[in-house]
Amino acid sequence: MTGDGRRPPQRRARKDPEAGRRPAPRGQARRAADRQGGQSGPSPDIALLYGFHAVREALTAGKRELLALYVTENALPRVAEFAAAAGVPPRIIEARELARRLGEEAVHQGLLLEARPLPELDVSEIAQNSGIVVALDQITDPHNVGAILRTAAAFAADALIVTERHAPQFDGVLAKAASGGLEHVDIVPVVNLARALDELSRLGHRLIGLDSEGSESLETTPLQKPVVLVLGAEGKGLRRLTRERCDAVARLDMPGAIKSLNVSNACAIALAILRRRLADGG
Repeated sequence: MTGDGRRPPQRRARKDPEAGRRPAPRGQARRAADRQGGQSGPSPDIALLYGFHAVREALTAGKRELLALYVTENALPRVAEFAAAAGVPPRIIEARELARRLGEEAVHQGLLLEARPLPELDVSEIAQNSGIVVALDQITDPHNVGAILRTAAAFAADALIVTERHAPQFDGVLAKAASGGLEHVDIVPVVNLARALDELSRLGHRLIGLDSEGSESLETTPLQKPVVLVLGAEGKGLRRLTRERCDAVARLDMPGAIKSLNVSNACAIALAILRRRLADGG
């Protein structure tokens, strides 16, 4: 997705956080409290988004309350139209001040947006537009979760399920890695993943765990729509209770010498396989 020269899309009316959704701070405040030493907003009620794609998508998606936009003079031309359409006047700031606020390692590209966290859904509220949901079993690295969100948005996944106590904060590094995908995938935090998977199973979802040692190939595992792709943390993999809930534990067949992938890369391949197979009728 490139932003150069693209006119901002018609801005959608913001959804009322009280209309069938829980407000974001409950789960996000807990994740913020759990994290030590990571990047996060000034309070659990404020998310810091930086980098062009993350900021542009937040300005145009219309899902958040937007509070303040800080821009360097060099970055202003890239974002001025989107900011105007969103009704958020840019505030000029020095790059060194952005580095002070975000940390020297943050690749902010001259942009910082302060906004409210996204609203969160309950398991029962997941739509079934594409029929694909991604569930993360205690994946905590924000770069991996951000990359998974980017892929989930690219393949039009209906939702991303995360555990409240073992998930990164959904702003900062994660939002930058998601490259705008955070604004296009509903986030569903759950206290207990096993219970959430039980509920999804009762609602008719087929649960497919992904594991390099899986007994079946994802290419041939029986499928039905809707389906939940369950991913485990690198090293630990799927926990026992999570694995027991899955209707199948599948692997990605790889002909080369390396038989395992980074979880975000494995997610991308698995979603491509699922989309193709579901389009072909399973």
